[in-house]
Amino acid sequence: MNVELRGIHKAFGSNQVLKDVSLSLQGGEVCALLGENGAGKSTLMNILGGVLPKDQGKILLDGQEREFESPSASLEAGIAFIHQELNLINDLPIYENMFLGRELKKKSGLLDLEEMERQTAAVFTKMGVSLNPRTMVRDLDASYKQIVEISRAMMMNASIIIMDEPTTSLTDPEIQRVFEMMKTMKSHGVGIIFISHKLGEVMTICDRYAVLRDGAKVAEGEVKDVDTDLLAKLMVGHDVRTESLQREGEKGEEVLRLENLTREPHFRNISLSVHRGEILGVTGLLGDGRSELFLTVFGAEKPAAGKIILEGKEIQLPGTPHALKSGIGYLPRNRKENGIIKDMDIFENASIVTWPKFARRGFIDRTVQAEKFASQVKKLNIRMGKKTDPILSLSGGNQQKVVLAKWLTANPKVLILDNPTQGVDVGAKEDIYDIILKLAEENIAVVVLSSEAQEIIRVCSRALVMYHGAIQGEVSGPTMNEHDIMKLATGGRLNIAQKGENGIHG
Repeated sequence: MNVELRGIHKAFGSNQVLKDVSLSLQGGEVCALLGENGAGKSTLMNILGGVLPKDQGKILLDGQEREFESPSASLEAGIAFIHQELNLINDLPIYENMFLGRELKKKSGLLDLEEMERQTAAVFTKMGVSLNPRTMVRDLDASYKQIVEISRAMMMNASIIIMDEPTTSLTDPEIQRVFEMMKTMKSHGVGIIFISHKLGEVMTICDRYAVLRDGAKVAEGEVKDVDTDLLAKLMVGHDVRTESLQREGEKGEEVLRLENLTREPHFRNISLSVHRGEILGVTGLLGDGRSELFLTVFGAEKPAAGKIILEGKEIQLPGTPHALKSGIGYLPRNRKENGIIKDMDIFENASIVTWPKFARRGFIDRTVQAEKFASQVKKLNIRMGKKTDPILSLSGGNQQKVVLAKWLTANPKVLILDNPTQGVDVGAKEDIYDIILKLAEENIAVVVLSSEAQEIIRVCSRALVMYHGAIQGEVSGPTMNEHDIMKLATGGRLNIAQKGENGIHG
C-alpha cells in the first residue's frame, strides 16, 4: 500500500500546529519522520491514524482519497499506530491487551480466551520474544510493554505501521530484534513511518527522511545522502554541539560515599564516591543494576549490606522522604510512569516534592511556592502556557524540565539523574546538558545514569561502567570513549595502562 498526505493543515485554537505539510510513503520502505518535540510529528500521525481530524488537505491510499473519523477506521484501512503513550491496560494479561477492541468470541458470545492466548503465544514465538501471554501487564517493565505494543501491531497484519519512538525504553538486543522485525515487514511490502530522536537508529534502519520544524516540512530526502550532524541541524535550525561539555575545575569535598553496598541479585560490593561540583557518570547495558543501586541510595529499597555515607556520616534511609530530607534527589528513568503525575497540572507536578518544605502549621504557602516555581521556569527555560495547564500539554523535553524543577526546588546536595534525556529531542537535550553543567557549577554533586555512551562522554568528568551488578571499571580522560565503555559494559577489561582507579576516590 502507498500512502500520501497532501497539504495537511491543523490548528488548535490560534496555534497553527501543521502548515501545508505533505508526506508520502511507499510500501516496503521505512521513512523517518524527524523534528523537535512540538514540531508537529505526532499531530500529523494522529491525523493519519484517525485520532485527530485535519483542518485542510487530503489523505490518499493507493491514489484514492480517504477520510478517517476514528482510529478503528484507520486500522480497518490497514494503518496501525504504535503510540508514544503506551495504550495498554495494566490490570489485564498480555493476551487480552493484544486483542483490545477486536476480542475473539466463541459461538456462545463469550470471549475465546484460549484462542487469544494461543495466537499471542504464536506471534511471540515468531518474533523470538520470551514472554508468557498470561503475564499481567502491570508486572512488565517499560521495555516489554513496548514489545507488546509492537507485537500487537504485527498481529493486525497492517500495510502501514506508524512507530512513534518505539525504541526509547528498549535494550540494544531488543532494539536489534525490533529492527529485524521491521526488515521482515519491509520485505513483505509493509511501509513504516519511524519517529525517533535517535539519529543513529535513523541511519541504520531508514530509507528516507522528512523533517518538520515549527509545523512545516523543511527537508526530505534519502538517508544515504546525509549524516547525523546534518539531520540534527535540519531539526533545530542550527548546528548542534557535539564536543565534550566538561570544563576543567577542582572538585570540592566528598559528598556521597558508598562502601560495599549490596542488594542481591541486583548489585553487590559497590564502592564509589562523588564530590561537590562533580558530574559522575554510571553506565553499562540495561539490566546492569545501576538503577536499582541508586534507587537504594534514594531510600526506595533497603540494602542487604554495606554503608551509605553522606558528608562523612553514615546514614540510614528507611524511605524516600528520609533521603529527600537528607539532601538526596532522584529523577527516575521513566518520566511517563514515574516522573510525572498525569492528572495534575504543571505547577502541581513541579512542586509536589516540596509541599512539606513550604508548609506552615499544615498549610502550604502558595505565594512562596509560586515564586520558587517562577524562578525555576526562567532558570530552566521551560516553554509552557499557563502553569495550570495539564502536564501532558508540554513536549517531552519540557516535561523533563518540570521534573528537574521539582527536585531543584528541594535544594539537593546530591542529584541522581536516571536517563535524563530519555525521549527528548536533540534541542531539548542540549538544554538539559547545560542545566546539568550549571548544577555542578553550583556545587551540587551530580550522578548521571545513562545507557548512551555519547551522553556520558559529553557531560561527565569520569564514569563507572557496570556489568552484571558490579563495577567493571572506570573511564576518564583518554579512556572516556565508546570503545572502552562498551568493552567494560560487555564484561571486558582495560589493560593496566588504561585503567583508572576503580571505585573509591578520596
